[in-house]
Amino acid sequence: MKTRKLGNSGLEVSALGFGCMGLSFPDAPGKGEVVKLLRSAFEEGITFFDTAQAYGDNEELLGQALSSFRKQVVIATKFGFREGKTMLGMDSRPENIRAVAEASLQRFKTDYIDLFYQHRVDPNVPIEEVAGTVKDLIQEGKVKHFGLSEANAETIRKAHAVQPVTALQSEYSMFYRDPEKEIIPTLEELGIGFVPFSPLGKGFLTGTINPDTEFDKTDGRSMAPRFSKENREANQALVDLLISIAKDNNATSAQIALAWLLAQKPWIVPIPGTTKLTRLIENIGSANLLLTDDAHSRITAALATIKISGARYPAQLQSILGK
Repeated sequence: MKTRKLGNSGLEVSALGFGCMGLSFPDAPGKGEVVKLLRSAFEEGITFFDTAQAYGDNEELLGQALSSFRKQVVIATKFGFREGKTMLGMDSRPENIRAVAEASLQRFKTDYIDLFYQHRVDPNVPIEEVAGTVKDLIQEGKVKHFGLSEANAETIRKAHAVQPVTALQSEYSMFYRDPEKEIIPTLEELGIGFVPFSPLGKGFLTGTINPDTEFDKTDGRSMAPRFSKENREANQALVDLLISIAKDNNATSAQIALAWLLAQKPWIVPIPGTTKLTRLIENIGSANLLLTDDAHSRITAALATIKISGARYPAQLQSILGK
């Protein structure tokens, strides 16, 4: 597995990380299988693992799976939701940041967190105060690097002035390209790495979802406007393009989508998630896939004309998670 550095921070990680949120979903495999999958990811070259306080028993799973090679991996986690529950809203008060850090350290069975993100910007706590608290944790050796998630350019600048931001984690893929407007230029200017979550459009870019797909009621996509039947039909043109390019390049749609992301900037590190070893191996294959000039041209031309329909989150969550 090739490696990349997240901006100017010097933090070196595998070119692809592992987004672990789905490992704690109700339909996830048992703990033994999850631990085995995480260890397989490391054996296949992944050294960057992403979790959060809000992801159920995720941190305990990572602590169990990665403890025997802790110093060889980079673990990122997040603070910022009250009691670690999204629906309770934000809480980035300094005392909560510290409490989350201590609890995460215990669950990971480690004495430091490599990358500590604010999960969402808290409108009730100045970002300078948040950055200052993480700066103190860094000086105490409990945290190595500071990150933000889904923050806008102004917030990134304010935080970076207090404590250098190592990475921003936000959604980015062919399915959601808003970061190209202001975020990516800001990150490039400041020397901050970019960690896209949902790099496969929550599965849409894999080509396994179509207008006739029926989601279980426990699946978050069942409530997301972007995944309504009508919007899946409207957005199918993007998937059809990926399938065509994948066929011409002896690859899968997912691999083309990830290879495109990796080609955008050398400091971009996507974190696709999966519960299946076969998908893990498939995703890893994208790290060595170089898109041809023809593929790049076809994608660029298509993205200029394809308009993605549907909001990312249901209306009741947009004030918390974003639009």
